[in-house]
Amino acid sequence: MIVQVTSSSATEQHLRDLARLRRVRDRIDREYARPLDVEALARGVSMSAGHLSRQFRRAYGESPYSYLMTRRIERAMALLRRGDLSVTEVCFEVGCSSLGTFSTRFTELVGMPPSVYRREAARSTKGLPTCVVKQVTRPVRNREARAAEPQLA
Repeated sequence: MIVQVTSSSATEQHLRDLARLRRVRDRIDREYARPLDVEALARGVSMSAGHLSRQFRRAYGESPYSYLMTRRIERAMALLRRGDLSVTEVCFEVGCSSLGTFSTRFTELVGMPPSVYRREAARSTKGLPTCVVKQVTRPVRNREARAAEPQLA
């Protein structure tokens, strides 16, 4: 009986932690353009920064910072496709404070610098419905994009 109580207690704690992690992910999705750091996110759900980072990575496969940067880059891609803002303006619009860091992360996720993406995306998505553009232009981390080529028999 004591084992069941402990197991039940651990399960309940795990579910509470998952709910807090969802709140962190939802906050990142809503507030990606604001200055966010892991410490502030952790304080918002009464966790330590280290515990939040470990649990977030376990639940979502990437750190809170990586998730935040992915959201920022997704939004930057949409703004660059729109074409009415410079790369620097897009950088600051999505919440990045350093053009160098923004360009580096953008290149890591998208596979090309923001300026090149802006030129290429305008041509390659012309005439496609917005819902299709969003799906086909979603950034993929380089480690995921490098899947092995299928072997043909």
